Amino acid sequence: METRETSADLVAQPLWSMTRGLSPLVGTAIHDGHFLHEDVAALMALSPDDRLREEDPFTAAFIQDLGNRVVVHRSRFEVDLNRPREGAVYLRPEQAWGLDIWRERPSTARVEAILRQHDGYYEMLHALLCDVQRAHGRFILLDIHSYNHRRAGPGAPPTAQADAPDINIGTFSMDRAYWAPVLDSFMACLRRQPFPGRQLDVRENVAFAGKGEQTRFVHARFPGTGCAIAVEFKKIFMDEWTGEPDPQAIEALRAAIRASLPVLEAALAAMPGGKTP
Repeated sequence: METRETSADLVAQPLWSMTRGLSPLVGTAIHDGHFLHEDVAALMALSPDDRLREEDPFTAAFIQDLGNRVVVHRSRFEVDLNRPREGAVYLRPEQAWGLDIWRERPSTARVEAILRQHDGYYEMLHALLCDVQRAHGRFILLDIHSYNHRRAGPGAPPTAQADAPDINIGTFSMDRAYWAPVLDSFMACLRRQPFPGRQLDVRENVAFAGKGEQTRFVHARFPGTGCAIAVEFKKIFMDEWTGEPDPQAIEALRAAIRASLPVLEAALAAMPGGKTP
């Protein structure tokens, strides 16, 4: 499914968009973006379809019901905001699933200019979370991603269910014992939610452990007050090879997150010292 981008699209598309609400819950979709800056696109060997396969399309839909949300519109192949700054621009195939990314490698100066997006994003995120913390005392950030489970090819068997839960919860950088009331309530709620033909398989640290930069940043900057949960949806809501979405599945997963919001707010307020939203 070829995605065509005009020069006007590439220049006009914002880096990210942020919506501020009244809740202590924040949702982010930092790999949802697909656009590239025009001069980056000119250097890249990857086709839009190849990029899309490793991006997280439609994840912005899953956080539409959160009052506080951030959606990144630029591709992770321009800058990956879930990597540390020094590795946020993929320059070698081993940084990006073995893919040969560049027809012409960007200059050092261009890479540094791209990395200013990384700096700006985390400055914005820190300011947002400080504001939410001032209002509520504590907050929860749902760091929404997706992952492939048909890497062997469109006609090959998918990754075994034992190794690929429908929703993988990553908790590597958090104080798991401290945030247990929040995590356990969240996961139990998601497991109760219907999905076409079955219930959702929700497990912790199976396909991924939640070692990304954003959750690490939150737990380092907001110890004891910020709970960042890495939420990886298996791409059961789309065809990861063609990019074709499954609207029914997308709506079911959005509804699952929506159902979890009052559960998360209640768990957060019940913690010692918690505020009522």
